[in-house]
Amino acid sequence: MGVRVGLGLADFPFSSAKAFWRWVRLCEDGGVDSIWQSDRLVAAQPFLDCMSVMAALAGATERLKFGMNVLALGFREPLLVARECATIDFLSGGRLLPAFGIGALASPDWAAMGRQPQGQGARVDEALDIIARLWRGETVDAEGPHFRIEGARLAPLPVQQPLPLWIGGSGPAAIRRTARIGTGWIAGLQGPAQVARTVEAIRTAAIEAGRAIDPEHFGAGFSYRFGAKGDAVAERRRLAFQKAFPTSNPDDVIVVGGAADIIRRMLDYEAAGVTKFVLRPIGEDDADVFDQTRRLIEEVIQAIHNRRTRPPPRA
Repeated sequence: MGVRVGLGLADFPFSSAKAFWRWVRLCEDGGVDSIWQSDRLVAAQPFLDCMSVMAALAGATERLKFGMNVLALGFREPLLVARECATIDFLSGGRLLPAFGIGALASPDWAAMGRQPQGQGARVDEALDIIARLWRGETVDAEGPHFRIEGARLAPLPVQQPLPLWIGGSGPAAIRRTARIGTGWIAGLQGPAQVARTVEAIRTAAIEAGRAIDPEHFGAGFSYRFGAKGDAVAERRRLAFQKAFPTSNPDDVIVVGGAADIIRRMLDYEAAGVTKFVLRPIGEDDADVFDQTRRLIEEVIQAIHNRRTRPPPRA
């Protein structure tokens, strides 16, 4: 498949549902590979539920793939998640790209749910094993420290066999989790240098686990805006990022400039081992988001998809 470019939504930047569906049609007709919806339970600003979005996209599109970036399993039950994903993949003809993680440590969802992120790793590992078995068509009996399931079986099964199981997170536990059970890995808010280290760690851990991750199943993303340096809309996004992540560098995950600047950053990620991208347009209203999306399609996606060669991976 090579390099593919999808678009992601970290919030809901549209004025209405109709505007959202016009944007989806633009992506469908413009050659965008996939749409990714971030997962969040509570938010001050408008925000869509990622599983509901996946189900709606299954019926509203014919070509686009779609995924959640990433579904926080720390808040959910594995049997329900497995059933939802199998149904969405079946109805879409095999276009779902499921991606899972624990959930951001600083997320307000933990307090809203009355839970703590500490100790959730073992629960997520147990849930992933159950989900993978159900997707394979097994009748699952499981009694572990976190879940008890008797005689669970899915029908219809996902169209994709195996259904992809992408993992998010960059800590040691996430690396081990990807190496043990993941079919792919997608980065969070990480620049190319950080991604390169994580990709190499996953490859090494997978070999130690007797597995191999497809080299085309590593993903990353960043926010972008066509505009001049110091653009007011981009600066507001940078300030919001700095407030939310004071120890991180916004330049790692926010690119402002022209098509050459966006492509250059993508090449940096490719050299780190990434072939799948989730790019998030920065816009202040419907017209702005549409313009940013059209320019990405016309000036970046077509150029990337038409390339014949890829840069070599980092040593």
